Amino acid sequence: MTPLAQIAPAFVAMAHSIVWASVATVDADAKPRTRILHPLWEWDGTDLFGWVATVPSPVKRAHLSANPHVSVSYWSPTQDTCSAECLVEWYRDDETRAAVWDKFATAPAPVGYDPRIIPGWADGPTSEGFAVLRLTPYRLRVMPAAVLTQGQGETLTWRAV
Repeated sequence: MTPLAQIAPAFVAMAHSIVWASVATVDADAKPRTRILHPLWEWDGTDLFGWVATVPSPVKRAHLSANPHVSVSYWSPTQDTCSAECLVEWYRDDETRAAVWDKFATAPAPVGYDPRIIPGWADGPTSEGFAVLRLTPYRLRVMPAAVLTQGQGETLTWRAV
């Protein structure tokens, strides 16, 4: 098992280089659904959190109400992969939405972008269709391409106790 202090920076670097993730939720009948999302991860040396600026669709709300967990999976054409299994919390308060909006608006590319480009978000962080998900990982996995393609390096894994 890899210590969080070692895997978190490797996870953030790989996730931010790939940018787009397949995120799976599960409904009340245990049926999964995936979608592509754009998380922004923050590692402060102690804690790792992900933020997702998203539309609070009825399906997402229902799934996360029934089961507040997601699986986040990144893959690059070079075969780098990383994943996070997370507890999820919705945020609809103006203060958090504005703070996360600013995180995306000021982050360096390719993770950073102007959220106003999303249809329905033209009014800024208080747009009706704008919500925030906070991801708290309890399992991480980072597998550089060289592990798969060349048998070199190692797969890093971490689990919260």
